[in-house]
Amino acid sequence: MSISFRNIVIVGKHDEPRVTGPLKSLSEYLTKAGAALLSSEAIEDADLVIAIGGDGTMLYASRLARESGTPILGINRGRLGFLADVTPDEMITSVENVLQGNFTTDSRLLLEARLRHENGDEEVAYALNDVVLQRRETGRMVDFEARVAGQYVNTHSGDGLIIATPTGSTAYALSCGGPIVEPQLDVVIVVPVCPHTLTDRPIVVSANQPVEVSLLQRDDTKAEITVDGFSMGGIVPGDNLQISAAKNRVTLVHPPGYDFYEILRSKLFWGRDNRKRDT
Repeated sequence: MSISFRNIVIVGKHDEPRVTGPLKSLSEYLTKAGAALLSSEAIEDADLVIAIGGDGTMLYASRLARESGTPILGINRGRLGFLADVTPDEMITSVENVLQGNFTTDSRLLLEARLRHENGDEEVAYALNDVVLQRRETGRMVDFEARVAGQYVNTHSGDGLIIATPTGSTAYALSCGGPIVEPQLDVVIVVPVCPHTLTDRPIVVSANQPVEVSLLQRDDTKAEITVDGFSMGGIVPGDNLQISAAKNRVTLVHPPGYDFYEILRSKLFWGRDNRKRDT
């Protein structure tokens, strides 16, 4: 059989019981189909990455594939899971369709977070979901200032700030009252976390406008930056955090029948009448 993707990397938590079975079945199927299974260290030689797990595994796969641009197919073995859209029951059929060229692709925005310290040091990280400024080791609020494309937006007081991609709009940003945004839109969602002022609301801005955040001096101020859930390090007054659209993007692969709105209905229980309960 002629297949669209010959060299494939499978990523997933091999010691996770929910992943072990599907991973073994998929490896056997791909080998029989004539695919070469590569290790994650050979990602640059891969034609496709298949991630088995939850959205955390998809985020890990996106970090692996960022430089090479290798497309990613997600098999959902997590809990909620908005990124990995293939169920285990559909796994072999879906992968077979993809190998035969029956698929669609979806280009997702990546954010580049650049943390410039007052002493001149600089750190860079990349996010498929979000970049978060959050208070750390303190019961006090943090004060910080936000700018978009160099223009002053607001001075915030609260637990922090989320800068999310459309992909990340269904993650942490959603739980803080942010909007759900179609993945194809080139926008960034800026969402205050537990703001002291109730009128401090989420805003949506163009992805080609950098967002800058700086921490203001306050007693017992301690804050850190996390990128897709991983700590980038602490931020102190005098440091500057700039978030902008990254040069690279992440390509997701979807088998036939992919429907973003169907995923939302399924995961968020839209249309379900909670008044009707089994007796």
